[in-house]
Amino acid sequence: MPDAAVPARPMWRHPEFRRGAQEMTGIALGLGAWGLVTGVAMVKSGLGIPLALLMSFVVFAGSAQLASLPLIASGAPLWVVWATATCVNLRFVIFSAGWRPYFANLPLRQRLQYGYFTADLNYVMFMRRFPEPKPAPEQAPYFWGGVAVNWVTWQLMAVTGIVLAERIPTEWGLGFAGTLALLGLTGSLLSDRATWIAAAVAACASVAAFALPFKLNIVVAIAAAVAVGILLDHFKPSLPDGGRA
Repeated sequence: MPDAAVPARPMWRHPEFRRGAQEMTGIALGLGAWGLVTGVAMVKSGLGIPLALLMSFVVFAGSAQLASLPLIASGAPLWVVWATATCVNLRFVIFSAGWRPYFANLPLRQRLQYGYFTADLNYVMFMRRFPEPKPAPEQAPYFWGGVAVNWVTWQLMAVTGIVLAERIPTEWGLGFAGTLALLGLTGSLLSDRATWIAAAVAACASVAAFALPFKLNIVVAIAAAVAVGILLDHFKPSLPDGGRA
């Protein structure tokens, strides 16, 4: 008979927590580069260090921060800044629909916590680890293991960029370095024909919609990739048990 008085194992000691952290560590270079770029951009756009730190910890959305900084610097109305950040982050509505089968049963407070810490690469890595859309006990430790690396890496490098912004020359090309690192990660995730097709559609949609304001081409690209992925999954021929593709 199990002893009910034995305390539950802390989440950070769960094997899936370590796995999530290890898999996210492999892409920490790209995360760090973008965090550093964002930190430098906030200060060089005119935000003071206290406001830049506040924005980094409260907003925690690099694309939205970078999109809103020129508007803040030019004195645009607050509603324009909010609208721009909202448009750029519309992709998280799509991510939320993907998370729903896994975390919809959690209390609202926990779901809000998950929402704050969710990032693009957290979503990608999680869906690759748990492709079947149903809840499982090991999903939360994996999620928080990835978050531990993602959030800490981003904030550490963003704060470094904020504090050292005046000493980091723009000629370093950090944004391009971050882009290259993330492209390398994207290539490693293209494991089958369906993901290649979805990635190609997303790239074409992003270029075709590049003229849209507020970086809405990002949202268009994500929506197109998700739609193609759903269609490919729906029309994929079902194999009998033991069959092979």
